[in-house]
Amino acid sequence: MTNLQNTDLNNQPMEKGDFRYLMLVCLVASLGGLLFGFDTAVISGTVDMVTTQFSLTELQSGWFTSSAIVGCIVGALVAGWLGDRFGRKPVLIVSAMLFFVSALGSAIPPNFRSLIMARIIGGIGVGMASVLAPLYISEFSPPRVRGRLVAMYQLSIVIGILAAYFSNFMLQQHAQDYIAASSGQGFLHHVLIAQVWRSMFGAEMIPAGLFFGLLFLLPESPRWLINAGMGKKGLGILARISGAETAQKEYDEINASLLHDTTSIKELFRPGLRTALMVGIGLSVFGQMTGVNIVIYYGPSILKQAGLALGSALQYQVALGIVNLIFTLVALSVIDRLGRRPLLIGGMGAVVVTLATAGVLFSLGNIPGLLIVLVLGVYIASVALSICAVIWVLTPEIFPTRVRGKAMSIATLSNWGTNAISAQLFPWYVATLGMHVGFFTFAGICLIATLFFWRFVPETKGRSLEDIEGLWQPEGRKGEG
Repeated sequence: MTNLQNTDLNNQPMEKGDFRYLMLVCLVASLGGLLFGFDTAVISGTVDMVTTQFSLTELQSGWFTSSAIVGCIVGALVAGWLGDRFGRKPVLIVSAMLFFVSALGSAIPPNFRSLIMARIIGGIGVGMASVLAPLYISEFSPPRVRGRLVAMYQLSIVIGILAAYFSNFMLQQHAQDYIAASSGQGFLHHVLIAQVWRSMFGAEMIPAGLFFGLLFLLPESPRWLINAGMGKKGLGILARISGAETAQKEYDEINASLLHDTTSIKELFRPGLRTALMVGIGLSVFGQMTGVNIVIYYGPSILKQAGLALGSALQYQVALGIVNLIFTLVALSVIDRLGRRPLLIGGMGAVVVTLATAGVLFSLGNIPGLLIVLVLGVYIASVALSICAVIWVLTPEIFPTRVRGKAMSIATLSNWGTNAISAQLFPWYVATLGMHVGFFTFAGICLIATLFFWRFVPETKGRSLEDIEGLWQPEGRKGEG
């Protein structure tokens, strides 16, 4: 008898593996991405209000936006080591606690310094989750559906971004309606209405609490358990996921890969794996230099410069979030069928064109705001279909189990480091040189990125994590394009 728990996403037998169990585990782990997306995007609705309230300069405004990213760098830096030492699950639980503390602290800060500290704490949680959540899902997933399951993490990021956009818009509308209908000056009016940015941050406490509670229901990563000497327990989890026969084969492959070398980080700089490290860092750096997070952080400011009022800018940013969600779903549905390379390279080509088009429109001036929204919509669709979907799938795939946590930390650290620099400098850069120069700069970098991906990124669809390790050996690279 064949039912949902005994079939994979292609309706193929899973050797009596429990598919519902696999999906539940991956879904809960992917909630780390939802908080990642919410925490990243919620800032967009608060920048102008916080800048006004605390009389910030352009560089201070950039520091407000990038302060969480500094925390992300710290979180990414320690997450791999902590995950390898204590397990994936305990570190994810800590990240959920940090999300909650940050949301509360960002909603009630008495001054700008306290707000920055709360944002840094949340950033540490984001950095830890961005390393370990996709890694955890990757280590759980069978090769034939791993792309789609790991892409659930990116889908959750997009849902979190959309939730933050929608929450910001609704809270702003509610505040405007309340102020128009009332002249109250009480505590509620002051904190939740006149300073609505506080409730925008506080809304994150709800998903943070949910993520924290659900994590206790999850098992540890089977590959981490095997690597840590708890092979019997890891084999039992693999058997529940894929069935006894496949589990035993995976167990033997994992053990064989662990015998090849030590877990020293120096291994990543040896021939073969240093190419994998270069690809991981390249994906992370170029992923940020598409400008996608700049649009997320400063979207309302960009749209206001295109002539739209704040309320309309927030409304259209919700529309951009919906486009992001739709095309992330498209990417998730085809990534295991079309592969990683076609989505990555083809989509990045479209990103180059749309960024250059946006640069042209801003340089011309007096262009209808809706036209800018349309171009940014095509840009968001392109980036969602390509690198945003592929990066979280491909990065944990390309590293061996024995160094995967440390390697993910290095790659993700590069991601957040680039993000911090770009977010910090963007307001000053466009104020000095113009918005059009900003878009042209991103377009040029993305052209270089497309050529890099075409040259160095291998196809990994349908391969086990242990098979992918062989791609980085000289004989494994033959025939890879």
